[in-house]
Amino acid sequence: MSYVIEPNIDLAKKLNRYAWLISVLVFIVVVSMRRIHLDTDIDFTWLPAFYSTLNGIVALTLITALYAIKSNRAMLHRKLMTTAMLLSVLFLICYIIYHITTPETKFCGIGMIRYVYFFFLITHIVLAALILPFILFTYIRAYTNQFVRHVKMARWVYPLWLYVAVTGPVLYLMLSPCYQH
Repeated sequence: MSYVIEPNIDLAKKLNRYAWLISVLVFIVVVSMRRIHLDTDIDFTWLPAFYSTLNGIVALTLITALYAIKSNRAMLHRKLMTTAMLLSVLFLICYIIYHITTPETKFCGIGMIRYVYFFFLITHIVLAALILPFILFTYIRAYTNQFVRHVKMARWVYPLWLYVAVTGPVLYLMLSPCYQH
C-alpha cells in the first residue's frame, strides 16, 4: 500500500522566513566579528583544529548522505543530513567564538602556495557566505515534503556545500604552520 505525503506549504513559508532571518543574522555576525573582540582568560587556540575537524566530518557526512539517498535509504539520508546541519551549527558557533576572542592569523606561506591558499580562501568565504540560505531552503523543502523541489535545489546546493566543507580543513592545514602556539 502506498500513500502520498502532501507538501506542507504553509509550514515551508514560515520556515523560509526563519531561514532568511538566520542567514542575515549569521552574515552580519560573521562580517562584523573582526570588529568585535572579547577579552577572556580562556585559551581558544585549540578551536581551529576542532572546528576544521567538524567541517571534515560534515564533508564525510554529506558524502555518506548522498550514498544513502542513491541507495534508496531515505530515512538514513534524512538523519545524516540533519547531523550535517547540526554539526555545521556547532562549527559556526566555534568559528565565531574563536574569531571574537583570538587575534587573526596571517598566512605565512610564500611562493605559488600563497596563490593556491588565497584561491581556496576566497572561494571558500564567498561560497560559505552565499550558500547558507540555500542549504536551509533545501533542508526545508525536504522537511516539508516538497521532494521534487528539494531534489532540484540539492543538485546544485550539495556540491557547493561539500566544497565549503572540504576546503575548510584544507585551509586549516595550509594555515596551521602560521598559528602562534
